[in-house]
Amino acid sequence: MTEPAPSPPPGDADVVAGDPAGSVPSGAAEPDAARPAGRTGVGARVEVTAMAKEYEHDGIKLSVLREVNLVLEPGDMVAVVGASGVGKSTFLQILGTLDLPTSGSIKFDGEEITRFSPTRLAEFRNRKIGFVFQFHHLLPEFTAVENVMMPALIQRVPRRTAEARARDILGRVGLAHRLTHRPSELSGGEQQRVALARAMVLEPALLLADEPTGNLDRKTGTDIHELFLELNRERGSTLLVVTHNPELARLMPRCLRMIDGGRLEPAEASA
Repeated sequence: MTEPAPSPPPGDADVVAGDPAGSVPSGAAEPDAARPAGRTGVGARVEVTAMAKEYEHDGIKLSVLREVNLVLEPGDMVAVVGASGVGKSTFLQILGTLDLPTSGSIKFDGEEITRFSPTRLAEFRNRKIGFVFQFHHLLPEFTAVENVMMPALIQRVPRRTAEARARDILGRVGLAHRLTHRPSELSGGEQQRVALARAMVLEPALLLADEPTGNLDRKTGTDIHELFLELNRERGSTLLVVTHNPELARLMPRCLRMIDGGRLEPAEASA
C-alpha cells in the first residue's frame, strides 16, 4: 500500500502554498506586536493511544494505521524504521497535526490535541512542532538566513530577534559563511542543514523528521544525523525520526520498528 505523500510546511502550510512574503505578518518587526516565540527549551511528552487512520477511495475504506500506541517522554530521541507502505509517513503527518486520526487519542503534555479547532491546531503546530523532510522545501527566492527566520516571523517575533536566532542556529550547523546564499547556491547537505536550522529556530517541543537524509550520500547523511542528536541534546526537543536506513537509525538512543498496521515494537525484536 502506498502511503499518502506528506504535506510539508516550513512552519505554516500557507508559506508553501501561497505567497511566502505575504504570509509573514506585517507587524512581525514591531516588538509590541510580538507574540510569545514558543521557545520551550523542554521537550514535550506525547502520548498516542489506540490511534487509527482510514482513507476512503472509490467507496472502499483503506486502513493504514490500526491501534497505534506510543509514549514519547520529554527529550526522547527515537527512530522509527519499517518497510515502505506500513504507515510511517502517515503516522508522522498525524503526529505533526498535518492530518487527523480517524479515531484514537493524541495527548501533548496532557492536552488532547485532536479536539483542537483547525485555527488553534495550526497555531499550535507553528509554535510547538518542527519539521524536517527528505526534500528540504526551502523557499528559492530567499536566502538561507531568511528561510530560517520565516517560522519566527510567522510567530510575530520581532525581525531583529528572528534574524539573530537564525544567524545563531545557522552558525551552529556550520553555515555562518552561507547566510546570504540562496538554496540554488548551496549543496544538498547544506540545504538540509538550513532546513534543520529552520525547524529548530523556535526550539520546538517536538521535532519530527521524515527521511531527512534520504537524498544525501552516506557520509553527509551520517553527519546530518549526528548533528540532529547534538543539537537535540543541547536544546531539549523530543525527537522522532522516520528512516529506512538502519545504520542511521542505530545512532538514535531508541529505535522502533513499525510493522503493517502501524504496530510499533523494539527494532531488535524484528531483527
